[in-house]
Amino acid sequence: MTLAHGHVSVSNPLPYTPEVAQETAGLYAKVARVIPSIEWPRFAPTIARINRLKAERHAVILAHNYQTPEIFHCVADFVGDSLQLAQEAAKTDAPVIVQAGVHFMAETSKILCPDKTVLIPSLEAGCSLASSITGADVRLLRQRYPGLPIVTYVNTSAEVKAESDICCTSSNAVAVVESIAAERGVDTVIMIPDEFLAKNVALQTPVKIISWAGHCEVHERFSAQDIRDFRKGNPGAIVLAHPECPPEVIAEADFAGSTSAMINYVGTKRPSRVVMVTECSMSDNVSVHYPDVEFLRPCNLCPHMKRITLDGILNALETMTHEVKVDPETGARARVAIERMLRVTAKPAKAA
Repeated sequence: MTLAHGHVSVSNPLPYTPEVAQETAGLYAKVARVIPSIEWPRFAPTIARINRLKAERHAVILAHNYQTPEIFHCVADFVGDSLQLAQEAAKTDAPVIVQAGVHFMAETSKILCPDKTVLIPSLEAGCSLASSITGADVRLLRQRYPGLPIVTYVNTSAEVKAESDICCTSSNAVAVVESIAAERGVDTVIMIPDEFLAKNVALQTPVKIISWAGHCEVHERFSAQDIRDFRKGNPGAIVLAHPECPPEVIAEADFAGSTSAMINYVGTKRPSRVVMVTECSMSDNVSVHYPDVEFLRPCNLCPHMKRITLDGILNALETMTHEVKVDPETGARARVAIERMLRVTAKPAKAA
């Protein structure tokens, strides 16, 4: 496990003027506990420029829970997990969406909003799960298991979603699996591509699940021994784990759930000490809202999420790049699977 993390450095040519300091003072007050004051002059000018340009472009920024605090708390309009951001994309009136997240999230926004301009600040912000399966793989699964519905995690490409019956996220996977099984009158479904999520869902439902061997490179690195060692050194700490972790890790945790579910747990239960077994930025972002909770920080960094930076967001808005395109026919088919998911659960993202 990696202990804590430093903030992504911002190479910033914009000056930190008294006007910028005044303009961003309220934002810094929100993040003062997680961003040292010595770092703020590097972030503040870019934050101020992004927020002004965002208004000029009539754009919204959708930021995943794994974004760093200067993005999550200071420029995002809506924040949340994959499901919440998909829901927000589906209902926004903004003509421009900047996706502060990985590529499949931007594709999902474009699929749901084909007439809007969707921008991603870095084309290198990929995902190990999305890379683990193709549309051709899904077609072969249908040949091998005729008649079984295919539930596809949103951490996949548009072409994979297009070959699927319904999508899911970690927060609604059980409900989606049971819904499609009941609708189709079957006792078995195929769930792709995250093997560990599928195994963890299988423990919560009587529906039988056939899985794929894809893994999240952040969550697969955690082990049950990691959790036992952490508990030994931090007696009494509450352990929250993401369902992309191996089942033996989930068995060692006090609670397992999506990023939004973990946030809700902290807000409802208010544990005195907590560790979130997931991506590093989660603890920083959540701790801003709960100063009475001590966040212990064994975590793993997602290299793809960290390719989204303030400089990248500013460049996206200044140059209107990189625009995400999805083949219209593929997008239309993928949209059916996403909208089926959205009908199963409906919980909007929260305003930042």
